[in-house]
Parts: sequence; C-alpha cells; structure tokens
Amino acid sequence: MSGLNKEKLLSALPQKYKAATFITLLFHTAGCIGMFTAYRQWFINNTPLNLTIAFVLILITQSKNLAFFIFLLLCFVTGMVVEMVGVHTGLLFGNYSYGDILGRKINHVPWLIGINWFIVMYCCGIIVTYLNTWIQGKYIEAGKSLPSAVLILSFVMDAAMLATFYDWIMEPVAIDLGFWKWTNDQIPIYNYTCWFVISALLLVVFKQLRFNKENLFAVHLFIIQVLFFGILRTFL
Repeated sequence: MSGLNKEKLLSALPQKYKAATFITLLFHTAGCIGMFTAYRQWFINNTPLNLTIAFVLILITQSKNLAFFIFLLLCFVTGMVVEMVGVHTGLLFGNYSYGDILGRKINHVPWLIGINWFIVMYCCGIIVTYLNTWIQGKYIEAGKSLPSAVLILSFVMDAAMLATFYDWIMEPVAIDLGFWKWTNDQIPIYNYTCWFVISALLLVVFKQLRFNKENLFAVHLFIIQVLFFGILRTFL
C-alpha cells in the first residue's frame, strides 16, 4: 500500500477509533516496557485496569442496540460459568486455579474473566466478519456466490480458531505473571479444545444476532494484544 493510500485510510477513520487505538497502544506499550523494569510487579498488579479500559473503549466505539448487549451478557455469563466449572471440577479446560492478580472473584473466578471472554469473542467475530465480507465481495466480483451454510461455517470455524490462537499466545505469559496456574505447571491440549468448542458456540450466536459488526478499533485492539503477549512470551 502506498504512503498516499495509507494517509487517506487513516484520515477516513473516525476520531473515536483513532483515540481508542492510541490509548490502547499507549497502555500496552507502557505495560510491555514495564515488565522489563524494576516496577514489573506494579504493572502486573494494574492488569485489571488495562482490561477495564479495553472493555470501556469497546463500548464507546461500538454502535449499541439490544442484540449487542445480549451478546455481551451471554459471553460474560458463559465465560464465568464455564470457568467456575473448570476451576471446581477440572471437567472443562483442565485442572487450574486463579491467583489474586485479576481482582475480585465470584466463586473463585475473577469477574474480569467474564469480561475478557466477551472482549476476545467480540474482537474475533469482528475481524472474521471483515475478512469474510472481503472474500464474499471477491466472489461477487467474479460472478460467483457462496452458499449461506458455507459462509456461516467458515465464519464460526475461522473466528473460533482465531480465539484459540489468542489463548495459545496468552497462556504461558498469564502463568508467568500469576494470573492463574495449572496443576504440574502444564497446559493441557484439552484446554485449547474447550476454548475452540465454547468459542464456536458463542460465535454462532454472534453471527446470528443483528448488531453493527463494523468496528476497526476491535481489529486494532486484538492486534495490539497479540503483539503484547507475543513479545512477552518471547522475551520474558
């Protein structure tokens, strides 16, 4: 992409997307640098603030209706319930427990985990919506079409794999920072299987609910978070 095209694209972005992206980049950059300083624990302890800011910025940048809030609530409740089942029984994800870094808990699960489930599902859903819209446009330009069943299946599988990839990137870092710990310090493959299946179910609902699914900030937020955890995973 030429410099001129990039400039036009950036100038076309609504100010709220630019501001939200700047704030997110600022906090994650500061947090990433802070992890390699003597103030590392202070930055770790402020993880709840970072997650809360990301959540608030999504609410600010998203065009909201009842369907959006239904999805938000569904992700939060589902995330909390499956994590409670996991923590207390090991039947989901494996044998693990949460530390105190993520703040107050409901039945041994930090309430911010429910928020995080929403953030991840929302961002992955938005990203793959953009991707599938682009692919569908190319088919239309070629005079072809894709069956609706294929479009839905492709969306759900792609978005669920993206969510599972995010968890894979994050897991070792989260353990090192004390967010949670696994029995014998081993992350079971079963954890990722559960992430994929539960994500797929939530993303089916995302696909069916009718709310505005164009939010470039969600794309930027996801990329910034992946880069953040990727850097820490590599160098910590």
